[in-house]
Amino acid sequence: MPTRSPALGRGRRTCRFILALAGIVLVLTPASAAAADPVIAAAGDIACDPKSLSFKGGKGISTECRQKYTSDLLVGAGLSAVLPLGDTQYENGGYRKFLKSYDPSWGRVKTISHPVVGNHEYLTAGAAGYFRYFGAAAGDPDKGYYSFDLGAWHLVALNSNCSQVGGCGPGSPQASWLSQDLATHPEVCTLAYWHHPRFSSGPHGSDPAYSTFWEKLYKAGADVVLNGHDHDYERFAPQMPSGSSDPFFGIREFVVGTGGNSLYAFSTTQANSEVRRSDTFGIVKLTLHPAGYDWQFVPEAGRSFTDSGSTLCH
Repeated sequence: MPTRSPALGRGRRTCRFILALAGIVLVLTPASAAAADPVIAAAGDIACDPKSLSFKGGKGISTECRQKYTSDLLVGAGLSAVLPLGDTQYENGGYRKFLKSYDPSWGRVKTISHPVVGNHEYLTAGAAGYFRYFGAAAGDPDKGYYSFDLGAWHLVALNSNCSQVGGCGPGSPQASWLSQDLATHPEVCTLAYWHHPRFSSGPHGSDPAYSTFWEKLYKAGADVVLNGHDHDYERFAPQMPSGSSDPFFGIREFVVGTGGNSLYAFSTTQANSEVRRSDTFGIVKLTLHPAGYDWQFVPEAGRSFTDSGSTLCH
């Protein structure tokens, strides 16, 4: 196995536990961790505009406005947290629209929600409706980024609307905050999430504007990135900020823009893309073990596509 320079990590231990009993070697995987480990769910691009002809009083149609049906996957599911991945309310994130569309659906799990802001929310000046609706859970309205701990994990919520917060690149206030946050939270496992993906095979494509986020997260040994924006589901193999494969220390990205608004067809398939689906609304669930995680894409009722797996933290 290749080694990693101490300058490129927090000195994390490799999360493999080996127990020798009577000559038998047992390897503890994430799936064998305690049942009490926190379970979270995430998706973005969620509640359609209540003025849309497809809204139908919140019931939607088969191809649009499915926020009620994806939220049914969250209610009563025993989740510790829900991560709405931006573009939570269309078309402009006005407060009254939140009350009419998002609130009766995903708002049913508002008390455990930790959102990030998307571009559609900022079509209302300052994303005022979003910050009013979510309140303190959305962080400082002038920033929209924050972090918190859940179980053995550190979770970092970032604002990918760079022009709204002084940039996302080197030397920006958000990038400086991210460096400090990661340095002061050296947990074994780290998950970061924001709206616009660095890598995507969807119509919006990959966006290098978020390279600095990836560089800092990779250097800190982060494990998972969750995004939305492209209305599809895509799972990438662990990779470097450059997009090169790195099965040992790379970050695994999930694009989960399947929260209910609509779905997009894929465009150009990117390197390291392992699984893609563009015809199914749903959520991704992650079980956060002390040394790793399980993932599962859960489709809305009546659909069969799923994707699942387990892996260890770095």
